[in-house]
Amino acid sequence: MDWTKIITVEPDKRSGQPCIRGIRMTVQDVMDYLGGGMSVEEILDDFPNLTREDIVACLAFAADALRPMRLADLVHPG
Repeated sequence: MDWTKIITVEPDKRSGQPCIRGIRMTVQDVMDYLGGGMSVEEILDDFPNLTREDIVACLAFAADALRPMRLADLVHPG
């Protein structure tokens, strides 16, 4: 998945956080919903302007962002 076609960063939107297709929904918002237990279907129902591809792009973005981290750094920072 090439998330670069879906995830955008604009300094004047949501303080420069990575957003979906330039709308005000951030990758972090989607990850928080998923992490909180919402299903993809529930997210799509609550936010009809999102697509399944948008959510997959958020997951791909998060995976790429975490790739350089080591698990020990996440569990025991510093």
